[in-house]
Amino acid sequence: MRKMSRILAALALAVFAGEAAAQAYPTKPIRIVVPFAPGGTSDVLARLYAPKMQESLGQPVIVDNKPGASGNIGADLVAKSPPDGHTVVLMDVGNLVITPSVMTNLPFDIIGDFAPVTIIMYSPHLLAVNPSVPVNSVAELVKYAKANPGKLNYGTTGLGSAPHLAGVLFAQGQGVSWVDIPGKGGADSILHVMSGQADVLFNGMVATLPHVKSGKLKLLAVSSDKRVAGIPDTPTVAEATGMRDFKTGTYQGVLAPARTPKPVVDKLHAEIARISALPDVKERLVALGAEPMLNTPGQFSEWMKSESAKWAKVVKQANLKIQ
Repeated sequence: MRKMSRILAALALAVFAGEAAAQAYPTKPIRIVVPFAPGGTSDVLARLYAPKMQESLGQPVIVDNKPGASGNIGADLVAKSPPDGHTVVLMDVGNLVITPSVMTNLPFDIIGDFAPVTIIMYSPHLLAVNPSVPVNSVAELVKYAKANPGKLNYGTTGLGSAPHLAGVLFAQGQGVSWVDIPGKGGADSILHVMSGQADVLFNGMVATLPHVKSGKLKLLAVSSDKRVAGIPDTPTVAEATGMRDFKTGTYQGVLAPARTPKPVVDKLHAEIARISALPDVKERLVALGAEPMLNTPGQFSEWMKSESAKWAKVVKQANLKIQ
């Protein structure tokens, strides 16, 4: 009985401490780590939310770009940070659920080392090419790639990233091959294609569409399961290829280090939900081609598990491993 009483007392103390921490939080600047170079989807989103958080929470909110290893350097930094909610990562969480299947020496466990806060939005990938590539449709791209095996270079945000795997999935389904040109994030891969260092890419709509509109990229398809209102004449990859289940994109989410007190995670979740509901933020997300997708920490955790299993099958079929 005494042992049970001690356990209950300890639990009550932990709950009280967590609630007290949430009430005081934040007590110092909040650091939003973006594990990609500036200019990509994660960076655009972080810089949209950071000033709103700062106004409400009364502490500086700093966006800190830490690119490298397909987002894993920045993610690892956050996984190893103090679990107090003052350091979080905002990234394409699609990268995280792919990573365990392609990288054999990860320094962190995506399930055990993070406290999921929420997915903020989904944005489909755009399939685009350098304007000099002599194709104007997905069918023409496939025909050209088959007639010139290995000639096309495929720009990615990094080996093992979500855009990389979108290209792998497409190539598997269409029987084409191309040479990967890895970058340090979405902005880097876009630059590679615009400059002609690479020919084709799948990349998040938020970061890519402005360059389509400027004429620096030629748009062929969108990777969502239905056409996007902002570009209604652009077919989906599924429409253009017959690959019915083809749906890829960038799922931008926020994670804290594991063992961050639940009340702190809940406070972060509530703050992000509040900002996402602001009319100017909603308008901005829609203009960027993003679909708001708030979920609970528990739902986010289950999503990560199911997506990990999905992409593990694609990786196994492609026999893709990165040391």
